[in-house]
Amino acid sequence: MSVKIEESWKERLKDEFEKPYFKTLTDFVRQEYSTRTIYPPARLIFNAFDQCPFEQVKVVIVGQDPYHEPRQAHGLCFSVNDGVQIPPSLVNIYKEIHDDLGTPIPKSGNLERWSRQGVLLLNATLTVRAHQAGSHQHKGWEEFTDSAIYHLANERENLVFILWGAYAQRKGENIDANRHLVLKSPHPSPLSAHRGFFGNKHFSKTNAYLQKNGIEPINW
Repeated sequence: MSVKIEESWKERLKDEFEKPYFKTLTDFVRQEYSTRTIYPPARLIFNAFDQCPFEQVKVVIVGQDPYHEPRQAHGLCFSVNDGVQIPPSLVNIYKEIHDDLGTPIPKSGNLERWSRQGVLLLNATLTVRAHQAGSHQHKGWEEFTDSAIYHLANERENLVFILWGAYAQRKGENIDANRHLVLKSPHPSPLSAHRGFFGNKHFSKTNAYLQKNGIEPINW
């Protein structure tokens, strides 16, 4: 099956495209886009991969599924388009960066600047119905994104995997913590941020690890 995705990722994930689950997933997603309002726009389904080629990845942040309200989702977890109100979880992420690193809080919720520096902003599920959180879970996306994480964890060295909340932590449970830095805390959602997300210092810890291994740190 021909899939429009960045070439280095296409090479790593080509076996997935031929598996029965991916054919079923593709049929489902095409039907959904043709009959319902689905986010993100179809051309941005693989935006996280397109913006961050395999060999350029330094950090992986794992989200759950895309934002499901108009104009928000553009294929990067926790990120929204310029001009869109910053969602509560990202507000808390920005607060933690400010408290951790002392940097000013951005006016935009667009995290493309992170992607361009090697931060893979990967949702476990890459599409969603408008106004229906989780509506495309358990259709096959999770298997596909598990494969992406597997290739990174097994073919690369000294990556940082940032796993916020139980869902992301389950998704990263097979990552070798001797080979990579695995950072875990509660989710930045207002429901859980005060249980240990605030004060986790994941951003300074990420940069210290990257620098220790001779890798350019992230300008958060």
